[in-house]
Amino acid sequence: MSLPSVTDKNRGHVKPVHPPVRMLLGPGPSNIPPRVNLKLASPMIGYMDPVYFEVMEGVQQLMRYLFQTDNEFTIPVSGAGSAAMECCLSNLIEPGDTVLVCVSGYFSQRICDMAARYGAVLKTLEAPWGQAFSLAQIEEALATHKPSLLCLVHGETSTGVRQPMDGIGQLAKKYNSLLMVDTVASLGGVPFFVDAWGVDACYTGGQKCLSGPPGISPLTFSPLAMQKIKGRKTPVANWYLDATLLAPYWCPPAGQPRKYHHTTPANLIYSLHEALSIIAEDGLDKTWARHKEATDALYEGLTSLGLGLVVSDPAIRLTSLTSITAPEGVNTAEVQKYLLTKHDIEVAGGLGQFAGKIWRVGLMGWNARVPNVKILLSALKEAIEAQKK
Repeated sequence: MSLPSVTDKNRGHVKPVHPPVRMLLGPGPSNIPPRVNLKLASPMIGYMDPVYFEVMEGVQQLMRYLFQTDNEFTIPVSGAGSAAMECCLSNLIEPGDTVLVCVSGYFSQRICDMAARYGAVLKTLEAPWGQAFSLAQIEEALATHKPSLLCLVHGETSTGVRQPMDGIGQLAKKYNSLLMVDTVASLGGVPFFVDAWGVDACYTGGQKCLSGPPGISPLTFSPLAMQKIKGRKTPVANWYLDATLLAPYWCPPAGQPRKYHHTTPANLIYSLHEALSIIAEDGLDKTWARHKEATDALYEGLTSLGLGLVVSDPAIRLTSLTSITAPEGVNTAEVQKYLLTKHDIEVAGGLGQFAGKIWRVGLMGWNARVPNVKILLSALKEAIEAQKK
């Protein structure tokens, strides 16, 4: 049998990749520190190499510090933050389970979409975009629906709301519900305590407040969550994210060899390790304080420009992501384009019902510094004034 001729139709004639240097002040990704970027170019080693096992153990310890947990099952999911979200839901939901989702933004709606696909009997507690939930609201919903899983977003990227966590973990336990919390936009930027707050499943993305690469996402399951997973009557419907298959590789019993599951993205894990090392060197308290200092400077500057905030209550504002109300008659997309083309600054517009109405500014990780805020405020003032000419 003769082989067909090779076609050169799609060979070459593609521009080489030369990304511009931008200041990434949107909802993620954030800029990567040089020492984290360098780790992406580290030598490749095999996923069963003893040296790689040491890297795995190190990154797990650093993630436990980040999450403030002693959970054994604490791993980096090979995928974006949405993969970590799906890992939680696919493992913790069996068909017919009642799941309660607190919905107040774009990403809590995504949780609903995923949960329904795994056969959940979906119940929602809804709040207007830009608002948080009270303990009384959550307890009423728990008492009414008696879910096996309660889901909420700690830092809602679409609105800039930070959901207060005090007492929610205790309520979940009172009603025999596991508690899952999305911290993709908040972990590393604002205080969060998995164990002390009674959180059973928690995840984040590497590319936001951690200033690591996208495509690798820390996740942790409590012993109660793992008990639920091990006691399932049906197999986890997602093979790639099945915790019962991932555990023998990442968390083997003492004295047992690791069992291969999938080829993990070694270079992403190297750079996540480095990003978490920077946080550990500085300390979480100092890291959180730096984010707050930068955001306080942003609030002050926005006030001087006459710009308002979507989240009116300071107590529930998300330090790492600020949603700004656009002035009447100003085209948000044109301002974003001006910032990008004239100043190499990226900010984001609104999602969903906020599309065309707001800007979203992220001060995350490496970028959460007052000098960056001053550069942004000057450029933003110029961009808005340019629209009036």
